[in-house]
Amino acid sequence: MGRPITLVTGQWADMPLAVLAEKASGWGYDGLELCCWGDHFDVHKAAESKEYCQGRHDLLAKHSLKVWSLSNHLAGQLVLDPNDHRTDGWAPKACRGKPEKKREWAIEEMKLTALAAKNMGLKVVNGFTGSSIWHYLYSFPPVSPAEIEAGFKLLAELWGPILDVFKQCRVRFALEVHPTEIAFDIVTAERAIKALGGRKEFGFNFDPSHLHWQGVDPVKFLYEFKDRIYHT
Repeated sequence: MGRPITLVTGQWADMPLAVLAEKASGWGYDGLELCCWGDHFDVHKAAESKEYCQGRHDLLAKHSLKVWSLSNHLAGQLVLDPNDHRTDGWAPKACRGKPEKKREWAIEEMKLTALAAKNMGLKVVNGFTGSSIWHYLYSFPPVSPAEIEAGFKLLAELWGPILDVFKQCRVRFALEVHPTEIAFDIVTAERAIKALGGRKEFGFNFDPSHLHWQGVDPVKFLYEFKDRIYHT
């Protein structure tokens, strides 16, 4: 049986969802993966109101489209990112220039996204985790193993409570394995799973392009994580 083919809306967040839905339907897509910025999907409204959620479904249905997952890459990135000036535009104005404030906002935003997905009747949220250690990739000056380990411990510390909410909502988080994330290849994906104690709420959004550019065999990735591919 064929799989539905969907388009993630994040790259067109400056375009009203109604306009993008009409275009995507004309291009032959079966549905949209709604991003949680622009006017495409409001996490707070969805977490509070099933009527809002039904409205999103109705808007897509007008164009013969459905939704199977949400995308909250921007908020997810801020959970572990160093949160310098480059990400100021992704958080409320009151958080700009305040890395820890941005982090606190992002953590609560991701918890709300799990509830929003539940209210939408969805089982998967795709996104990023960010990484506090990505800038150590080119390891000179030398980086100690302890510093790398600290980055994965921070993953468990900050994402553990978020994943607790995902578990309560029976929704899974699918990390898009990608440069600048805590998991960017096969080895770091394995390490992220281990750091999180193997909990099933955490898996992967398979996008082979990010692996290809790094020289990682995407087919091998599929074999290694066949039980953890929650979206593609």
